[in-house]
Amino acid sequence: MADTPGDIAPGNTATSNAAPAAAPGTTSETAPPPGAIAPGEKAVSRSRAGSLWIAAVGAAVVLILLIVFIAQNSQRVTIHFVGLHGHFSLAIALLVALVGGVLLVAIPGSIRILQLRHTVKKRTVRR
Repeated sequence: MADTPGDIAPGNTATSNAAPAAAPGTTSETAPPPGAIAPGEKAVSRSRAGSLWIAAVGAAVVLILLIVFIAQNSQRVTIHFVGLHGHFSLAIALLVALVGGVLLVAIPGSIRILQLRHTVKKRTVRR
């Protein structure tokens, strides 16, 4: 049997719910997790080199996927378009269609962005 309320009797598997005592010279506050920014410290800001590195890695991944796509779609197909026809690799035909679709979206979008910039510039000059 236990002598004091905090003692555990031999053979008893119950554990104490008391919190462990803090080490001498320390406070009972928990330490911030590793990598956390302490109050008063600044986070590392983004740099152009870091952004360029992320863009280069992303471009490399896209290039690898493009190479795999071309390798898996190398069979020849016949394309008929507006009276023209020819034999091309399926991958090349799909990539040309992709570029055409991107241009169909990018050109009008870019024109609209330029219009909005022009409008904003005119409004700020008048003020």
